[in-house]
Amino acid sequence: MSFGRYYEEFETGAIYKHWPGRTITEHDNTWFALLTMNQNPLFIDRHHAGRCPVIDTLVFSLTVGMSVADTSGQTIANLGYESVTFERPLFPGDSLYAESEVLEKRESASKPDRGIVSIETRGYNQDRERIVVLRRSFLAPKRGPE
Repeated sequence: MSFGRYYEEFETGAIYKHWPGRTITEHDNTWFALLTMNQNPLFIDRHHAGRCPVIDTLVFSLTVGMSVADTSGQTIANLGYESVTFERPLFPGDSLYAESEVLEKRESASKPDRGIVSIETRGYNQDRERIVVLRRSFLAPKRGPE
């Protein structure tokens, strides 16, 4: 099984559906809050919040992580995030799924052995409601001589 893609393997407009999804538990959310020192009561105090949503940066991290095996697993460098938009909350017990679309690719102007790939990754819940949309670019190696 390959992990990520070489520059030549990307096609503008291609959509990769990432598998498997991930069901988020209250335990996941609490541990992520502790790990990242996010003590906002919205995420950790059910009495205060009523229904605690999953921390948005956990949703972001999982969505990016789901995309790596299909997209940037071969990456030389991540170049940055153009945008990250959270469209609705995810709650413990919900499942997160993701897909990525190749928006653009171009060869590196300075190094002929690599190229820049830009993708949009979309995260959905189990009801196919869109949760998060992010755009990022990375430096993908070209396939070497075989």
